[in-house]
Amino acid sequence: MKKGTPIRMIIMLLLVALVFGGIYGFQQFRNEMISKAIRGKGIPPQAVSTIVVKKEEWQPKVDVIGSLQAAQSTELATEVSGLITQIHFKSGQTVKTGEKLLELNDAPLKAQLAQLQAAVVLARQNLTRDQAQLKINAVSRAVVESDQANLKSAEAQVKQQEALIDQKILKAPFAGKLGIRKVDLGEYLSAGTAVVSLQKLDPMYVDFTIPQSELSLVRAGKNISIQTNAFAGKTFEGKITAIEPQVDTSTRNITVRAAIANPDGKLLPGLFVTAHVDQGEAQQYLTLPSTAIAYNPYGSTVFVVKDEGKDDQGKPKLTVEQRVVTTGPTRGDQVAILDGLKSGETVVTAGQLKLRNGAPVFINNKIQPSNNPHPEVKDE
Repeated sequence: MKKGTPIRMIIMLLLVALVFGGIYGFQQFRNEMISKAIRGKGIPPQAVSTIVVKKEEWQPKVDVIGSLQAAQSTELATEVSGLITQIHFKSGQTVKTGEKLLELNDAPLKAQLAQLQAAVVLARQNLTRDQAQLKINAVSRAVVESDQANLKSAEAQVKQQEALIDQKILKAPFAGKLGIRKVDLGEYLSAGTAVVSLQKLDPMYVDFTIPQSELSLVRAGKNISIQTNAFAGKTFEGKITAIEPQVDTSTRNITVRAAIANPDGKLLPGLFVTAHVDQGEAQQYLTLPSTAIAYNPYGSTVFVVKDEGKDDQGKPKLTVEQRVVTTGPTRGDQVAILDGLKSGETVVTAGQLKLRNGAPVFINNKIQPSNNPHPEVKDE
């Protein structure tokens, strides 16, 4: 090996190290310059909509689904068959208890009734005559007793015939509103054939179920309110009248019945309703629209707007602080905040996707997300 070879190797290695060191140094210098340029330019403020957090009164409620049914409901039918001779009602008519609705042909029964009534008259005359004869011992007491039995039998047959005639007349068993008539004059009606429906519409009953965990929230006499899309925006008030004294073992639910006043007859049996049952006293909660909250595996967060004074041009300098909050019950578009915010703080409601902690913002509240505690579905 030549004597100068180690020196040349050392020089070569030094040159290679110098080249790579220069490249690395240049990369670091370039990155630093780029970072300074970005910091000098700054992040432009992002447009956001905001809301000022304040306390609102909430009435906690249990919302359940139910259906309406009439206080009394039946399909009217006659007990016996016969030819319809008279109809005394119209479809949709309101009737009173005992009001005559329909008559079947009862002429043969009335003719037989006259015969039975004549038999009563004769039996009474025989009894009167024999009682007079008994006083002078012209007849025995057994004859008088036989006359008394004959009279009672004749009177019973008259009552039986009158009952049969009464069965030929259909009467309203309770006051209510009739449905659509299903028979016509002159039609032969078989026993048990439905003639018309009768509904007692005031009050109306709503039956619904609640989980066993909420049994303590309901009791007889407690106020409830219901809503139905048949009358959008209108609320009907009522009271709980009965609670089923057993739990359904398959669902662990309890059936509850409430009575709803319906004096104008607007509510009808079968309507689908949402019932609201109050949960104790009203509560005060800090409230935010649901769009203001980001739900993450590690917790729920919001962006709070901070006033950093004035910028170089004298304009308000606003930044955001990301904060973890504890959420509570919800109602409509709103969410209750139990912890993490104070009344009067300003929170971002829209535009959070482009934000990070400390990012500058400016407020544009021309368009706000929905914040309705009782939103309604509107048909297009």
